[in-house]
Amino acid sequence: MRTWEANIRKVTPYTPGEQPNRPKMIKLNTNENPYPPAPGVRTALKDFHTDCLRLYPDPAATELVEALAAYHRVDTSQVFVGVGSDDVLAMSFMTFFNSKKPILFPEISYSFYPVWAEEFGISYQTPALASDFQIVKEDYFVENGGVIFPNPNAPTSLSLPLAEVEEIVQKNQDVVVIVDEAYVDFGADSALPLIDKYDNLLVVRTFSKSRSMAGMRIGYAIGSPILIRYLNDVKYSFNSYTMSQLTLKLGVASIQDDAYFRETIEKIIGTREHAKQVLKKMGFLFPDSKSNFLFITHPEHRAKDLFEALKEKDIYVRYFALPKIDNYLRVTIGTDAQMETFYEFLRTYKKKGK
Repeated sequence: MRTWEANIRKVTPYTPGEQPNRPKMIKLNTNENPYPPAPGVRTALKDFHTDCLRLYPDPAATELVEALAAYHRVDTSQVFVGVGSDDVLAMSFMTFFNSKKPILFPEISYSFYPVWAEEFGISYQTPALASDFQIVKEDYFVENGGVIFPNPNAPTSLSLPLAEVEEIVQKNQDVVVIVDEAYVDFGADSALPLIDKYDNLLVVRTFSKSRSMAGMRIGYAIGSPILIRYLNDVKYSFNSYTMSQLTLKLGVASIQDDAYFRETIEKIIGTREHAKQVLKKMGFLFPDSKSNFLFITHPEHRAKDLFEALKEKDIYVRYFALPKIDNYLRVTIGTDAQMETFYEFLRTYKKKGK
């Protein structure tokens, strides 16, 4: 080892899903929305004046914060925005998880959590899921330095009812509890109704999934004013200008078109429910998803073999070579046409007896 390498922080990085760029591919591996952003986003992009790019953006992201506060009927002091929910979550780890006690998050969950914990030197424990992949709420009723979990969980797709989420928050009022709601718009109960009751609760959302803006990188958190103030203190100590002029404009435009947002969500939910019926008839097993993806397995086919066969046909799904889930595939819900192509491949694959 070179002498200077001894002082370098070394981490095992998060591994994102593949981002192939092939002309006729069907991309069902990164939980992106298959539909375009709201029409207002296109209009805002067309009307955007590039002259403003010579100026720094508003560090407080006032216009976007005000739009989100109005949409969720909260005060602007309860809203924090960042460059995708990953940025918001990383800031939250740095801000809130500084106890000597371990934080808690599920053993099978968003794989960025242990990366942040290790990068920031945060002790953590990972309670196992139940045999049906559900979070066991009682596992979070123990002494800890903070709690974070996705609802719905990823990659399992399952959600906790609001009453159980509240039990976890209620049992942990001496630490910060973060509920990561990246997929909540697809059918799960949001914890937002609890934020005025519990000042230690932070709810994190993203524009990447339900709002079709993964390429724009917009995330936000809603919580008590004191939590948001602490988050902003860390943000301004790290990078004041985190969101570009264009990002702010397009984010506001997305929020303002609620009718299109809800129409798109209903289309994805409808396709997801149909997919459950089709895949069940083929013998696939999966939890009852409340997200924009399914977590599937088949008793007669190895998930890795199926993953590789799909990839050969330019159909991309997500495979995790991890204990307990290495025979499952995570399949994003695409358009009806994309899903029909996916089903047809599965029917052919089964007939060949691979």
